[in-house]
Amino acid sequence: MACAGDVPTLETMAAVMLLRDYVPDIRIRVVNVVDLMVLQPQSEHPHGLDERAFDTLFTTDKPVIFAFHGYPALIHKLTYRRTNHHNIHVRGYKDEGTTTTPFDMVVLNDLDRYRLALDAIERIPRLRDRVPDETARYWALIERHKLHVYEEGDDLPEIRAWQWRR
Repeated sequence: MACAGDVPTLETMAAVMLLRDYVPDIRIRVVNVVDLMVLQPQSEHPHGLDERAFDTLFTTDKPVIFAFHGYPALIHKLTYRRTNHHNIHVRGYKDEGTTTTPFDMVVLNDLDRYRLALDAIERIPRLRDRVPDETARYWALIERHKLHVYEEGDDLPEIRAWQWRR
């Protein structure tokens, strides 16, 4: 899991907690990118990571779910020369939104914790048999969220009060 931006980082960390609940033996690395230029090769930008450092962080063969506060195409452009580029799946801003709750904005842009967790499950080969059940769980959670926002005009209490736990 990788992230850049305050809300994507919060949603990524919440997705990691969900994944640990759903798949207790899962191993996940979280990379929080503060300077986007590190994603480029060193030959393209002075802050860019060399190939070895990039591959150490982002692996050469594992799926990477990248939550980003901007347009996903930017992350793809910055990483297109990297070894594992074909395994980098970016969730970001899709020009979706209206006057709604903060969490509903991330749901509308498919950048919420439930979507990120499902993205990971869909891309981890050993979890493929769980995808139908996890997809059903995802839609049930989103329906519950949407109903609550419609009826209460606020995010679910567990979303508003979310805190990281080890």
